[in-house]
Amino acid sequence: MLTETTIHATDGRPMGLCKHIALIAHDNRKQDLVQWARFNRDLLAAHDLSATGTTGSLLARELDLDITRVRSGPLGGDQQVGARIAEGDLDLLIFFWDPLEPHPHDVDVKALLRIAVVYNIPIACNRASADFMISSPLLGEPYMRQMADHERPRPLEQR
Repeated sequence: MLTETTIHATDGRPMGLCKHIALIAHDNRKQDLVQWARFNRDLLAAHDLSATGTTGSLLARELDLDITRVRSGPLGGDQQVGARIAEGDLDLLIFFWDPLEPHPHDVDVKALLRIAVVYNIPIACNRASADFMISSPLLGEPYMRQMADHERPRPLEQR
């Protein structure tokens, strides 16, 4: 098993064989995510999937898979996904976001991406990064995700 090491890491969070994957897409990217997911359906079927609002409905219909759905992003879905990350209930985030369109919930999107980085969650923000993530040999084996200790006081010279 491969592991990642970080300075001042706390105990890692184990990921089992079945990963917990969140799938999110902004309106202009939904069809791209659906096409990607359809192509990768057999790989995704081996994992526990969740998605926000309309994206989850589209994916469930297209893939004929069980997908746990939370609220739409602007209605708190991004925050719900962030909470699941903080609770240790998600392993990977595939978020096809649209960087060229302003969104009323941009602060929620930024908060979700920030919390995913804080908790060392792999993030795919486009089709290419999602392809690399889904084809990684690490997807099919246990993995110990290291966690930085953000609550540990740092010496003044490191601030």
